[in-house]
Amino acid sequence: MVPGENNTIAHAQLSLGNGMIMLGSVQTGGEWGKLVKQPDEIGGFETQSPYLVVADADAVYARAKAAGAEIVIDIKDEDYGGRGFTCRDLEGRLWNVGTYDPWAG
Repeated sequence: MVPGENNTIAHAQLSLGNGMIMLGSVQTGGEWGKLVKQPDEIGGFETQSPYLVVADADAVYARAKAAGAEIVIDIKDEDYGGRGFTCRDLEGRLWNVGTYDPWAG
């Protein structure tokens, strides 16, 4: 993780197995900041949302909740398989987390 100004994250890498997601805190200036609108600028709506496949959704749920994430869809078993939940992080980003793996089976 690379710290940013005012307790933000300039760049972070989340890895799981051979996969990686790179992310950072909201940036309001510069070229990138001009290309996007943040949820608080458009009524809290999100235009994208990743689904993170995890082995233990209940453990991730507990960690997310303890870290201050807002749970917007509580953890549950899904009709299509898997168990998961949806939350907003501290910057308002929407995340889906669950055990559903379309490659398994």
